Amino acid sequence: MDLSGKVAIVTGSGRGLGLAYARALAGAGASVVVNDVDPAVVDAAVADIGGRTVGVAAAVGDTATADLLVTTAVQTLGRLDVLITNAGVLRDRVLWKMTDDDFDTVIGVHLRGTFTCARAAAIRMREQGDGGRIILIGSPAGQRGNFGQTNYAAAKAGIAAMARTWALELARSAITVNAVIPVAATEMTRTIPAFAPVIEEWERTGAPFPARLRHDEGFGTVEDVTGLITFLASDASKEITGQAIGIGGDKLALWSHPAEKEARFHDGGWTADEIAAGWAFTAESYGI
Repeated sequence: MDLSGKVAIVTGSGRGLGLAYARALAGAGASVVVNDVDPAVVDAAVADIGGRTVGVAAAVGDTATADLLVTTAVQTLGRLDVLITNAGVLRDRVLWKMTDDDFDTVIGVHLRGTFTCARAAAIRMREQGDGGRIILIGSPAGQRGNFGQTNYAAAKAGIAAMARTWALELARSAITVNAVIPVAATEMTRTIPAFAPVIEEWERTGAPFPARLRHDEGFGTVEDVTGLITFLASDASKEITGQAIGIGGDKLALWSHPAEKEARFHDGGWTADEIAAGWAFTAESYGI
């Protein structure tokens, strides 16, 4: 993929998946705005990536940061073609222990930050008049939930919904919007008990991940995710929009859109007793 002449913003790109995305885009020829809350991390990422890369040290969430990112891209690099909303934090706790601050912090960065950055990018891309690519970073937690992650799962589910909505709203402007559902070895996935020992062993020895994990779980390195990011940032993906696409290890997957699974009808509507008597749905087993 040749991204020469394109300018991309990657939020939360000082380390982990975000840094891998920024490296891949720059490697394909794009100019990149790198973002992290820590100025030292931003400087290190810019030096690591090289080329036409600039940094913005700011916390994602409010409109001021979103506007600063877009302004930096336009004034320093000339335009904006691609936005990747990757910035995120975790505050994991079960429902009855989660505080207001735990909830608000995660929603503020993931959900509100995605909204403010995408809005600012969409305004600029529509003004330019030649389309664009908005790539939202979701999570399996947002697709099917995850124990102890009320805030994170809610934010990521909202991000998938925003991708579908914005794909409709921006179609006439030739701006595609997709959600990427990555699974990779990061500081976030290190908190998952099933993955933690594998990540530690990989970091200690450099041994490749077991084939079972790469194939069955779709779990690999951050670099395994970057091919999809580069593809979605390119002109080759212009017909793909409104999708949630999973990537990790050896696995590439298309998630389904929510849809009615079964339906029953009763003339005149349903009373509670009629629902009880007529319940014939095959409900999925979920956590019990």
